[in-house]
Amino acid sequence: MYKNIKVIAFDADDTLWVNETYFRDAENEFASLLNDYETENKIHQELFKKEIDNLELYGYGVKGFMLSMIESALELSNYQLPQKVLGQILDIGKEMLEKPIELLDGVEEVLKELHGKYKLIVATKGDLLDQQRKLEKSGILNYFHHLEVMSEKKAIDYTKMLKRLDINPSELLMIGNSLKSDVLPLIEIGASAIHIPFHTTWAHETVSATQKSSSDYKTLSTIKEVPTIL
Repeated sequence: MYKNIKVIAFDADDTLWVNETYFRDAENEFASLLNDYETENKIHQELFKKEIDNLELYGYGVKGFMLSMIESALELSNYQLPQKVLGQILDIGKEMLEKPIELLDGVEEVLKELHGKYKLIVATKGDLLDQQRKLEKSGILNYFHHLEVMSEKKAIDYTKMLKRLDINPSELLMIGNSLKSDVLPLIEIGASAIHIPFHTTWAHETVSATQKSSSDYKTLSTIKEVPTIL
């Protein structure tokens, strides 16, 4: 199935290292700061809505998330937010940016095994500076030939990436935790994909049961299974 593969692309967040867990923790901390103004459930709903509304302006990543938290807090407090709480919200974001990089189990061993046999790249969404920083801090930078940070991960975005890197779709295997971003767009353009679910998924990345039903990709329980199926 993978005999033509020359390039393996890895998603970064929640495929190579922990990420979404930190966002869930930050959302809970944010809700605690604003519990004088609304219920916890309502705060979570309003923050998510604000994030989605702001995606086109801010893109993905911690910095956009920080701005969405600030906007939500101002609106939820009817613009009566104390300066101290505003400072605490900024601190939540800064702490997220300073988190140590926690590689997922088996990542480095798999990269070591695949390095030299395939051209390895990172293909991810998010803030360019933040993703560069995380890759540099991860200790696995030297395994990768290229880092591609996209504003979106749709079929057209992957097609543009393939053209820039002079790669045929049939030569590319993408590995990631999101069906919506890392798997289905690749199948659409004729590339291969492996889905490795992470225990926490952002609501924006969920897909319908109908979309999941494609048989054109494999689902693995851990990245450690990748070398075996290749």
